Amino acid sequence: MGDEQQMIQLFLIIENRMLREAMKAVLQKQRDFLVLDSIRYSPTAFKQAAASACDILVADRVSATEFPGNFVADLVSLTPGRRAILFGMDDDSETFLQSIRAGVSGYLLGDASAEEVVTAIRKVAVGEAVCPPRLCHGLFEFVARSTKEGPMVLNQRLCLRLGLTARQQQLMTLVARGLTNKEIAEHINLSEFTVKNHIHRIMRRLNAQSRYAAVQTVCESTFAGVISPA
Repeated sequence: MGDEQQMIQLFLIIENRMLREAMKAVLQKQRDFLVLDSIRYSPTAFKQAAASACDILVADRVSATEFPGNFVADLVSLTPGRRAILFGMDDDSETFLQSIRAGVSGYLLGDASAEEVVTAIRKVAVGEAVCPPRLCHGLFEFVARSTKEGPMVLNQRLCLRLGLTARQQQLMTLVARGLTNKEIAEHINLSEFTVKNHIHRIMRRLNAQSRYAAVQTVCESTFAGVISPA
């Protein structure tokens, strides 16, 4: 019993049965891991995970897409020190940012090996965060940039000269604050689909490869003097 208390207690939510059983088998082989349960997502998943007294929730991408918006945040807040790891995830800044805001401590891409999942669990268990270097670096850059430059998106003359409508200016301001499409939609009372379309149009107009690159384009235009003062 004393040994179990020293072990990292895991709760798995994985959609595909074969993957779920394979992951469970791999994790059970680790002497410092205890798999409390492994299930597919259902409306009762939160109650099961919350009652498990797990240290770490481990979930795959398919399951994570089914989670209600507050699933991870509420689960990790129930018990001090509880963490969450998502694996098999997309290399996508929007999804990554949304996961961080939800309270995820580990974010592994689809090409992550079983060994990398094991390593991530051990790191997260001792208070570290795990994510792909590219996404991590992008997050640091965005936070630093939005802190210093975000207010510049409010420069209406600049946005108009770049060809952005009043609505698009408003959206860019919210993107610069780090809000997700869903959060922006709720903030300005639009559908998430409409917000997504607006942002794609902005990216095309600014020739930006991502939403954050679009913010950077506006800010760099100001600093470089590409747009001359009126």
